[in-house]
Amino acid sequence: MISLVVPVYREEKNIQPFLARAEKVFESLGQPYEIIFALDPSPDRTADVIKQEIIRNPSIKLMLFSRRFGQPAATIAGILAAKGDYCAVIDVDLQDPPELIKTLFDKAKEGFDVVYAQRRTRAGETWMKRVISHVGYSIINALSDVDIPRNTGDFRLMSRRVIEELRGLHETHGFLRGLVAFVGFPQTAIQYDRDARFSGTGHYNRLTGSFKIGLNGLIGFGSKPLFMMSMTGFALAGFSFLLGFWYVVQKLMGINLTPGLSTTVLVVSFFAGVQLLGLGLIGEYVGRIYDEVKRRPMYIVDEKINFD
Repeated sequence: MISLVVPVYREEKNIQPFLARAEKVFESLGQPYEIIFALDPSPDRTADVIKQEIIRNPSIKLMLFSRRFGQPAATIAGILAAKGDYCAVIDVDLQDPPELIKTLFDKAKEGFDVVYAQRRTRAGETWMKRVISHVGYSIINALSDVDIPRNTGDFRLMSRRVIEELRGLHETHGFLRGLVAFVGFPQTAIQYDRDARFSGTGHYNRLTGSFKIGLNGLIGFGSKPLFMMSMTGFALAGFSFLLGFWYVVQKLMGINLTPGLSTTVLVVSFFAGVQLLGLGLIGEYVGRIYDEVKRRPMYIVDEKINFD
């Protein structure tokens, strides 16, 4: 059995076109399947459209949350509710082609526990977003303790044993790409060309959303940024010592070459900025610890439709 998890929010126009393509893929595979829509409460008719499709196709299921918990939480909820021997994750906007699921499944049968779709091209995305993505993955892989594949999203196929390992992690911030990389097991990639969005626009801020995802990957999977801040502090302390020594030498030799006020302002501003940066970085880690200590659930399910 293959499970397909689809996190959705305000996607009423994309549900039926998505199902038309996804159902053809499963028909060609000849495998039993389930399609789980993990829905944050939407102000449009997304829930009604899905409920109508459930009447038509009993393999479709709906998980509705008590409030909007966000796409990462919805994705994890769908994965943990999946019953299949394999579970795929895909967005409903058809940027990621459902037809690629068959390729992912065929590749998994070669002995891979995770087959992720790696973007070769990105249609419909601005050059700024591509630059941010490239720089973000470079920083994350340089500083994190796990290797997160570049140019990948949540579009992937996972085996049952990967799902069960994810179930035992209990992390509040569900950065799927990092969690799957942390779990390990044999993994491989399938390259594809990403299409433009079928209908409508995305419902998250392209700048802050990408920054938040990148921060999840950086803070959640490594402590190297803290080590770097320690080394930076050590280097700046050494620089301050040398600068102070140079001032003493000038005073003893009667030399007055260094401007006074401008140098003081520059040095104070620089060190104040570094201190604030360090405090902000520590605050991010402390905030993550605070979230984990509270042990609040990542999501709360309001209603399940067509589940056993």
